[in-house]
Amino acid sequence: MDRARTIEATGTVDDRRQLHLDGPLPMAGPGRVRVLVIFEDEDEFPENEWLKAASSSPAFDFLNDPEEDIYTQNDGKPFTISQCSNTE
Repeated sequence: MDRARTIEATGTVDDRRQLHLDGPLPMAGPGRVRVLVIFEDEDEFPENEWLKAASSSPAFDFLNDPEEDIYTQNDGKPFTISQCSNTE
């Protein structure tokens, strides 16, 4: 691969351990791809439980300090999903 691009897609693994994507990929095919599968370990808390714990933890109280609010809406550039598609 001369230049690799990365996208995120979701899907389901069936009982035969085959991956089925929830929708089409934003790229022309056919072609080979590399796939990285990220799944939740059954021993871990669900993401919503982590978010609930983090939002109520005093460990992050410093983020409410006005001095931590260093960015404005004028920072950065607007982002659109069309910037992700491979049109080459």
